[in-house]
Amino acid sequence: MNIHFISPSDHAGSFPDVEDALEEPNGLLAIGGDLTPARLLNAYVRGIFPWFSEGQPILWWSPNPRLVLYPDQFHISHSLRKTLAHGDFEVRFDTAFADVMRACAKPRKKQAGTWITDEMVLAYRQLHELGYAHSIESWQNGVLVGGLYGIAIGKVFFGESMFAGVTDASKVAFAHLVERLKALDFRLIDCQVATEHLVSFGAREIPRAEFVTQVREWCLIDSIRGKWTGNPVSGPGASGR
Repeated sequence: MNIHFISPSDHAGSFPDVEDALEEPNGLLAIGGDLTPARLLNAYVRGIFPWFSEGQPILWWSPNPRLVLYPDQFHISHSLRKTLAHGDFEVRFDTAFADVMRACAKPRKKQAGTWITDEMVLAYRQLHELGYAHSIESWQNGVLVGGLYGIAIGKVFFGESMFAGVTDASKVAFAHLVERLKALDFRLIDCQVATEHLVSFGAREIPRAEFVTQVREWCLIDSIRGKWTGNPVSGPGASGR
């Protein structure tokens, strides 16, 4: 394997070209560095993200192909549309970022551990305080029951993880996220790698080179930075095919 090693003393933008990433495991690009806000932001705008488990060094990835969702191609199923219309959940933005991360960090079925380590939580909480990282939360009777978080740079939203303690809780949060991104004229949602759940929303795989080109262009567009407040301009379900 020919893996690039990054020293914490290296410049925050010191990443190899994504075309140097391994084919197996798909997308592994570099090892090391740190999770400072500057390095994380430099990684995202290059189509790179960190993903590692407790006890491992920081691993940087850029898989090929890349799963993406264009907001105007978001698909709401009939059952989800009914759930949204019923109003079982109150959806909030950026009111419980750390709690969403902790919930996403809990091991899933058939999963021994988590990649959302304490180091990752601290790093993304810093990005949240800087106005880049956001949480979208589903609440029931004052209890957080689902949601997701990710990074917004320019007009691209980089999705990181989601959780659901109640059926459809994360789906409802995701639908509200897409509506918010449409209202803010976002161009792309990075879903990283394919899952049946995301594909059902209309996400599709594109070549890494195409993804990187789009990200570099759309991350340069000015966007409002800071905590998201209030509700989407229009309720999800009114648009979307």
